[in-house]
Amino acid sequence: MKNQKRKVISRVVRWAVLLTLPLTAAGIVRGVKAAAEMLNNPETSRQTFSEVSDNSESSELKGADLLSGEMVLSKGYGVYAETTKGEVRLMSPLEMESENPGEKPYPEEWTKGIEIVRATYGRYGGSTYFDLDGGSQVNNQSTISNDTLLRESRSAPDFTISDTNEPQVLLYHTHTTESFEPFVRENMDANFNYRTTDETKNMIMVGNAIQAELEAKGIGVIHVTEIHDYPSYNGSYGRSRESIIPILEQYPEIKVALDIHRDAIAGDDFASQPYVEIDGKEAAQVMIISGCDDGTLGMPNYMKNFHFASSLQRQLEGDYPGLTRPILFDYRHYNQDLTTGSLLVEVGSHGNTLEQAQYSGQLIGRSLCRLFDEMREQS
Repeated sequence: MKNQKRKVISRVVRWAVLLTLPLTAAGIVRGVKAAAEMLNNPETSRQTFSEVSDNSESSELKGADLLSGEMVLSKGYGVYAETTKGEVRLMSPLEMESENPGEKPYPEEWTKGIEIVRATYGRYGGSTYFDLDGGSQVNNQSTISNDTLLRESRSAPDFTISDTNEPQVLLYHTHTTESFEPFVRENMDANFNYRTTDETKNMIMVGNAIQAELEAKGIGVIHVTEIHDYPSYNGSYGRSRESIIPILEQYPEIKVALDIHRDAIAGDDFASQPYVEIDGKEAAQVMIISGCDDGTLGMPNYMKNFHFASSLQRQLEGDYPGLTRPILFDYRHYNQDLTTGSLLVEVGSHGNTLEQAQYSGQLIGRSLCRLFDEMREQS
């Protein structure tokens, strides 16, 4: 693909949960996402952790009837970005208007719901956490020892970046419709489930920000903008898998496949807005998920993904201190068997704003460019 193809007590308790017990938030996230995805297929707890293994010829993997039309790929960034003196400038998501917002448009009116608690997650404690070289962290939820993972984290990624016009990065969104707050405020909306088919207000917008930075540096990108989680959320991993396998077969130069999501950190009466200020702007904090395999998930090369995850985590945190939350290393599949550079990236939570998430997309893109430069030099 050529480069021109570019698109009071309760508050104290909440703060204690958010700032002193971060693992609780991670558990909430796991429960929310796994419960929703597995609602119609409750099986073992291990399967719940991994959401959908996608290893069997289940009816969900054959869900082509839920796909609408041909595969939707980004045709370029167009009016959403301009490059001045090498710097990509993006239009605010609040200023973007979709030509076709779809069946579930972004709200125009808002009601008052649960409280939003703004928090910057710092250093995590506990036996499951360990430090990577350079100060970032890993949350190890596997039976592999922290010492073993630390040694593995020092390995270089198991692929290199080439000087080619062919695409080397694939961006896609299993949960495409995940969305965010319109702006910083005290309460979330009571009626909005923070999902929209409007591509200027969902995860496609974040993917576009990553894409713009990569393409500005001459890195070929394919951005899949097919909606995989609407009208049906259940089975979305099977549908995203069906989307990306033909692309990986057609473009063997693709080394990196990033599934861009957003998190959902919340309690019964509050939602978190994990943010950090970088260069005078607020960015949504980011979490990488690198799945591992106990022999039941069909991912024999999972440690190679972890090598890349560790390199990207160090790059992000070195470039933008405070941007990352610890890598989650856990028994999860998430289609990470398809390349040795396959990761899931959680950009903020539903309590974050559109602009915070878009800015984090830009920062991820910039760090990827720097990391790829280093990997190109090693080739």
